[in-house]
Amino acid sequence: MKRDQDGNLIKLRHDKDGNPVIQRYTANERSNHWLTAICFIVLALTGLAMFHPAMSWLALLFGGGQWTRILHPFFGVVMFVSFMLLALRMRAHNKFEDGDKQWLKQIGDVLANREDKLPRIGKYNAGQKMLFFTLVVCMIVLLLSGIVIWREWFSHFFPIGLIRFSSLMHAFFAFVIITAIIVHIYAGLWIKGSIGAMTRGFVSYGWARKHHPKWFEEVMKKGDSGH
Repeated sequence: MKRDQDGNLIKLRHDKDGNPVIQRYTANERSNHWLTAICFIVLALTGLAMFHPAMSWLALLFGGGQWTRILHPFFGVVMFVSFMLLALRMRAHNKFEDGDKQWLKQIGDVLANREDKLPRIGKYNAGQKMLFFTLVVCMIVLLLSGIVIWREWFSHFFPIGLIRFSSLMHAFFAFVIITAIIVHIYAGLWIKGSIGAMTRGFVSYGWARKHHPKWFEEVMKKGDSGH
């Protein structure tokens, strides 16, 4: 056992090689994340299949055009609910702080991996926080516009002008969210260890200290590396 600066015992966890690790995501958070991710993939493929004739062949992955049109809105509702549950779990760590503005100003250091020159980062950096709020806005707009254009259930309640506008908004914000998720995936691959954090739930002390030093110290101060 180890003690923190206040003399409290710190409960240590170790990986298969005996190295101490910190829990970054709980099992519930990880399952919530991957459910959202699976729904996103289905929605992106079905949405693209309906968006342009050149991509209509994607409908074959779901049993044809009719099934594609049926599945898309239902998966959309599931993704919205799943993501919002995840957002509620993570909202406390996505509040903008004083150092975030400076982090954005030093984006050149970020891209050059000069992390020693950056402000001390909490659980999420400013880029991750911007992605978080971008996804929240996109999810809300996609849900509302999707309801308006959901012909089977709701579109007959709305005037044609609103349906056309909602179709444009749905397509635009779908493009934004697909782009945002591509950036999210690239960042996860770029920062070695990020994917493992969302699959296994734990990161090494070195990873936490290097990429999120402020969060690392907060966790250690609490005296439990499992939270």
